[in-house]
Amino acid sequence: PLANPHAKTTEKLDDFMTDAVAWTIAAHEARPGHELQFAAMVEQGTSLSRGLFAFNSTNVEGWALYCEAMMLPYMPEEGQLFSLQLRLHRMGRAFLDPMVNLGRITPAEAKQFLMQEVRLSEPMAQQEVDRYAFTSPGQATSYYYGYIKLRALRTQAEMALGKQFDLQAFNDFVIAQGMLPPQLLTDAVMTDFVAPRAEQTKLAAATAK
Repeated sequence: PLANPHAKTTEKLDDFMTDAVAWTIAAHEARPGHELQFAAMVEQGTSLSRGLFAFNSTNVEGWALYCEAMMLPYMPEEGQLFSLQLRLHRMGRAFLDPMVNLGRITPAEAKQFLMQEVRLSEPMAQQEVDRYAFTSPGQATSYYYGYIKLRALRTQAEMALGKQFDLQAFNDFVIAQGMLPPQLLTDAVMTDFVAPRAEQTKLAAATAK
């Protein structure tokens, strides 16, 4: 049932009830998404400051959406289609949620947009606008914002390190930082991940001459 008892719908939400969408859900909720994200903090003994007090949806959901994007090439074609639709869904959240809360559009208009442009079912669209309006105002924007911040950080590291960039090492480093918000995570990556590797590359090049 929907969270809003006043929603005028008798339909049941079934947007995620297909084998094709399971690929993206698994990447987001299990591995390499949230399950790995939280398991790593436990296994590595991440401090309470980084794991609890720094907790924020931008970091948490940004990582999970980043993982969806990483796993996209390994999904079957129908899985890729649903994954791209879900990414479009998160892009819609990034502007629909604030527009509803700023009074720029009504929840009904946001619902209509989600049904027509994102192709959500009526009950799923209803649940979404309820989320924007009163269940979790502002939280839905964190998914895509967190994703683009993390993707931009990865690009920044790739450009700084060139051929020496190691994607596995980058991802491991990001996860090891716990729940640092975007700016602190950027500072950590550039100072403790990029800088030492760039220096090693310079030393190796100087030694080879």
